Order: sequence, then C-alpha cells, then structure tokens
Amino acid sequence: MGEEVIAKGLEVWTLQTLVNISILLGFFALGLAIAQGYFSSLRERLTLRVSIELWDVILILITDMFLVVVVLLGFLVLNPDIMADIKIAVPFVPLGTILFAIALVIRLFYGGHHPSNPRFRLALLFMFSAVFVQTIGFSLIMEAPGKEYLALHPSPFWNFIKMNFRSNATPHGLELAQLTFSVLFPILIMVFIWGFIRALKQLNTTPFARK
Repeated sequence: MGEEVIAKGLEVWTLQTLVNISILLGFFALGLAIAQGYFSSLRERLTLRVSIELWDVILILITDMFLVVVVLLGFLVLNPDIMADIKIAVPFVPLGTILFAIALVIRLFYGGHHPSNPRFRLALLFMFSAVFVQTIGFSLIMEAPGKEYLALHPSPFWNFIKMNFRSNATPHGLELAQLTFSVLFPILIMVFIWGFIRALKQLNTTPFARK
C-alpha cells in the first residue's frame, strides 16, 4: 500500500470523523439549550450570587461554542471535493448546518441565548429542526445497512437510499451533492453575511463604540 493511498485513507477517515462529531455536538447543544428546567433546579442549590451568575454564563458559553464548532465543521465539509470523498447525507446534513447557523446568529446577536427572551424559543426551534434533519441523514443514510447485511437481506429501499442520498455514491449521490452545494452554500454564505452585519450594528450601539 503506497503512501498516497494511506494519506488519502487517513484524510477520509479524519473528515468522516469530524462530520460525525459535529452531528453529536449538535445534539449536545440542543440538550443544553432545552434542559432549562433541569438547570434551574440545579441553580437553586447555589448560594453565592457570583456562583449563580457564573453558572448561567458557563452554560450559555458552552452551548454557543458547540454551535460554533458545528457550523464551522459544516462549512468545512460543504464543498464538492470533500462531499465526493466521504459519505454525507445530502441534503440533510448540510441543511442542518444552515439551521444551526441561523440559530447561532439569533443567539449571538438577537438575545436568543437568554431563556426570558422570546427569540430563545425561535433559536431552539431552529436547533431542533437541525438535529431532526441530521438525525434522519445520519441514521437512515450515512449509517444505512452495509454490504454484508444487504447480501443476506436484500432491500430495494436501502439500496435506493444509499445510491441516491450519499454524497459519494456514483452517479446519483454525486449529482445530488452538486445540487446541494449549488443551493445551500450560497444560503450559508448569506447567513454569515447576515451575522456579520448584525455584529457590526451591535458594535455601533455598545457604549465603548461611542467613546
């Protein structure tokens, strides 16, 4: 086995692992955001005001950091070359990235990180939708039954799923991956621009920006 083959195999394994990790982190972010009742009950056990405020800040930071990693990894793999090398459920996983990105913008720049803000529920809805579509993609497409199982239990359904919705499946998966990139990548860029513009507006309205 040549060095180029080993290097390519390592690259594919690394990218596939990063995609899987990003999907799991999306679950974690949703779990942290949705378990407000549980965290409130733990919060009541804290006595010092400083510790209570620190608790709230840490929960928000961890949730948003998970979202940042998920969006960055989603941006990393949303390109034709990588989608042709590894199995990504298209359009499900890339669509989830966009939904997570929208949730992140709402949380960062519209007060959606605070449970008392009405936009918190809106961000939560986008996060749940992202997890939902990525769960479908991961469980039913990326981790569909393998060749060994299908050799013993032939299934037109699973064969159709694997040949049409995996980004590295020839030819239909590759075609859908190209279509997914052509449609969703510009949308993701627009979400980035939206977040950037909103961040600039926030800077202009903060006290230190007027000094």
